Amino acid sequence: MGQKVHPIGIRLGYTADWTSKWFSKRDFPALLEEDQAIRKYLKQKLRLAAVSKVGIERAGKFLTVNVFTARPGIVIGKKGGDIENIIKDIEEITGLKGS
Repeated sequence: MGQKVHPIGIRLGYTADWTSKWFSKRDFPALLEEDQAIRKYLKQKLRLAAVSKVGIERAGKFLTVNVFTARPGIVIGKKGGDIENIIKDIEEITGLKGS
């Protein structure tokens, strides 16, 4: 029997990119849980927006969340109201300033 290899894990760094871009020796478990909470929140909140990928980047005290979607109008909302609510909720989840 052959060895089973994860299709994304084998391609990381070559043709596929990481979904989270940050590193921390000390706070790794807490930050990983935060990433999972952010992804779970966005998956639940944006279930009708056809989200394909959520990228998370951390640099110091700043957090950047990139949402790749086929329907950006649903994410942004009328006059940007929905996106402001999402940013506020993510800042409450993490305690970090978002950009």
